[in-house]
Amino acid sequence: MAQLIIVITLLFTILLINCPSEVLGRRGKARARSKSRVQIGLPITGKYRDPESDQYYNNNNGAKILLASHFDLEYVLGHKIAFLCVARGSPRPHITWFKDGAEIYTHLYLYVHEWQVRNDTVKSKLEIDPATQMDAGVYECTADNMYAIDRRSFKTDFSIAFD
Repeated sequence: MAQLIIVITLLFTILLINCPSEVLGRRGKARARSKSRVQIGLPITGKYRDPESDQYYNNNNGAKILLASHFDLEYVLGHKIAFLCVARGSPRPHITWFKDGAEIYTHLYLYVHEWQVRNDTVKSKLEIDPATQMDAGVYECTADNMYAIDRRSFKTDFSIAFD
């Protein structure tokens, strides 16, 4: 029993030491905004524990998205929605589009265009025309080659325009 109390006390002390001061200082107050700089769909870069992971994820030849559409888009029902994704890598990356986690393909009202810009760069455009309520959601473009995968997400919701 004494050992259990020591372990619990030790865990509580570790928790207090590692807990950010904002969390401890806001007891009873409204929830503060997060100061995190992490956004959905942004690549995670940095140092990794083992050199093989670091070499894989920080490879200069890996697929990198250079240009992507704005994160939050409000579209008008019946109008066109367009998303853009430009990626570079060696070998040239392939761009795949997803909606709410499922891969999407060209069909009657949804078009995926892809162009080779340079030997190592590709441009892809997703167009939905006309946009309906069912097109609201989270879209994602993923660029990948044999060295890395990069992705960007776009959140969409609709509005109704009164002419």
